[in-house]
Amino acid sequence: MTPEDQETQPLLGRPGGSAPRGRRVFLAAFAAALGPLSFGFALGYSSPAIPSLQRAAPPAPRLDAAAASWFGAIVTLGAAAGGVLGGWLVDRAGRKLSLLLCTVPFVVGFAIITAAQDVWMLLGGRLLTGVACGIASLVAPVYISEIAYPAVRGLLGSCVQLMVVTGILLAYLAGWVLEWRWLAVLGCVPPSFMLLLMCCMPETPRFLLTQHKRQEATAALQFLWGSEQGWEEPPVGAEHQGFHLAQLRRPGIYKPFIIGVLLMAFQQLSGINAVMFYAETIFEEAKFKDSSLASVVVGVIQVLFTAVAALIMDRAGRRLLLALSGVVMVFSTSAFGAYFKLTQGAPSNSSHMDLLAPISMEPVEASVGLAWLAVGSVCLFIAGGAQALRCLLACLCLLHPQCPFHFVLCP
Repeated sequence: MTPEDQETQPLLGRPGGSAPRGRRVFLAAFAAALGPLSFGFALGYSSPAIPSLQRAAPPAPRLDAAAASWFGAIVTLGAAAGGVLGGWLVDRAGRKLSLLLCTVPFVVGFAIITAAQDVWMLLGGRLLTGVACGIASLVAPVYISEIAYPAVRGLLGSCVQLMVVTGILLAYLAGWVLEWRWLAVLGCVPPSFMLLLMCCMPETPRFLLTQHKRQEATAALQFLWGSEQGWEEPPVGAEHQGFHLAQLRRPGIYKPFIIGVLLMAFQQLSGINAVMFYAETIFEEAKFKDSSLASVVVGVIQVLFTAVAALIMDRAGRRLLLALSGVVMVFSTSAFGAYFKLTQGAPSNSSHMDLLAPISMEPVEASVGLAWLAVGSVCLFIAGGAQALRCLLACLCLLHPQCPFHFVLCP
């Protein structure tokens, strides 16, 4: 075996023999995946909550346009801080403890929103849930990839993004029937279950081995896999492997690094998160009568196409799907802009039309059709964005093993 093979070899591999058949690994993966589910719920929470808070009557806090904008966006600031904190915790506190700790800002953040008496409490609660989102989005994929045996590692890894979009859909569905306070109470449920389940799960064998705790690693492997078959001792010095800035001088490192940064930047600048944060508000501005229903439709589309992208990605190819997703997103946003242009000055088909708007002779059926054009274009945009994100994550996992993205996404 060459030194290069040793550098890229997984700590827990299966060089030969039959695959492990332990079922507890699925329970442990589900417990960790409740983090991405909570992450998705926190992202989707603002969509149904903002219209509810804008209609709130005193003494409940009420959001104006500026506060509503901050309420949706401040979670990203918390997530940025949480990502940095999660990167520090995951190697020092361990994968399991990091997941346990991220449940605290999730629950506390939603509890503060539930008890909010003013706008600042609402923003503070959203900021805390954002911190938890940043930690969970980094630690959960690492935990799942390190506990899974090779035969199911790809399957369980694909569940992370699927759980995120499922959490967004759950927030949309619950927001259809619940007001913002009860919706925040519901947001405490997934991280609470995650806390209870993760207390019963072991630390990852890989992390225990890097801490020179061989007996604990063996016990964790027995619990998760049901046997030690397929387990291989990590190479000497594996705990010191990692990314160093000096490696950016190598073309094989900095080229995929730049490509990865640009892909992620363009994916974020496409506005996919803004649509998810403000979906219901967008449909209300588009004069769609049942904005909650439209948001649920968007959430369902996102879940379906995330699953479809995971299934067809290896056959169709990452590059083709990324290019196709970009075309779809350009077409859909153009169609949505055309909708707003066509409906300027047209009567609203919502339940709160402007009485001072100029009267149009456009038939009701045509107006309804244009409203569904808005929903259809946003659904196409979300479908393209879901495929792009799934392919982007897969592309980053195929980068050079010493690229920083590879360390974070594909440990």
